[in-house]
Amino acid sequence: MNLSRLAFALLFFAVAAHAEPEPGSAAALRATYAQLAGRLAAGPFGSPLALESRQSGDRVQGAVYAMVEHPFAALRDGLDGARQWCAVLILHLNVKDCRPVPGGLSVYLGRKTPQAPEEAERLDFAYRTLGDGPAYLAVALSADGGPAGTRDYRIRLDAVPLDARRSFLALSYSYAYGMAARIALKAYLATLGRGKAGFTVLGRLPDGTPEYIGGLRGIVERNIMRYYLAIDAYLGALSAPPEARPEKSMRDWFAATERYPRQLHELGRAEYLEMKRAEIARTAGAVSRAY
Repeated sequence: MNLSRLAFALLFFAVAAHAEPEPGSAAALRATYAQLAGRLAAGPFGSPLALESRQSGDRVQGAVYAMVEHPFAALRDGLDGARQWCAVLILHLNVKDCRPVPGGLSVYLGRKTPQAPEEAERLDFAYRTLGDGPAYLAVALSADGGPAGTRDYRIRLDAVPLDARRSFLALSYSYAYGMAARIALKAYLATLGRGKAGFTVLGRLPDGTPEYIGGLRGIVERNIMRYYLAIDAYLGALSAPPEARPEKSMRDWFAATERYPRQLHELGRAEYLEMKRAEIARTAGAVSRAY
């Protein structure tokens, strides 16, 4: 397998968990919100959001916790289903295609530029709803194996209502990787990924400029933010007329990423929109029904 393809696959899915919320527990998620309230209010992101990442042994993990301006009922209906997740995932630069399949979804990962799905890497995820009620949503996606020895992929979203217009969500992800993946990541970080930054500030340079984390945790942090912004953009687009929702979600996702140019800028607006219009048109059946 091509090392660059492996790197692209891992880069997208480097979005992961600090400590996954207790399964099936709205009370545990509300406790997490209470613990993080100060950080959410004082965070550096311009919105109530906390981002974390870590690397331990052969696993990479990270998480985003956010208070979002979406009523819980809209969030629950918008994110409970494989089709809906395809409409979220397709906004990401590296997702070339996403198709609901029985029991889950198939995601095709590739370059940040136009690419045919058959040239990309395919990951098949099982989809489960773990909690679905008037005051709690929990969904999980999992894949046993991935490219070049990666394994045990886990994505999870938990959410609870805060009031009539706001919700709190925890988005988590983890996977394990082997020697081939280590080699691909090392090669990426020495070439295409050199100089790229995450969001964690390690210190300050003599001129006061923030020194951001790099390496694998930098990858994790860039991509967890992209993934969270895709969820937020997709949910925000649900207020538009159905025919306008894909375009609105694309435009809103790009605008949101441009708030963090040091970490997230990759393409110009016109280039991104042209690429995503073509990809969403290709997956029109899955994406349009998700809206």
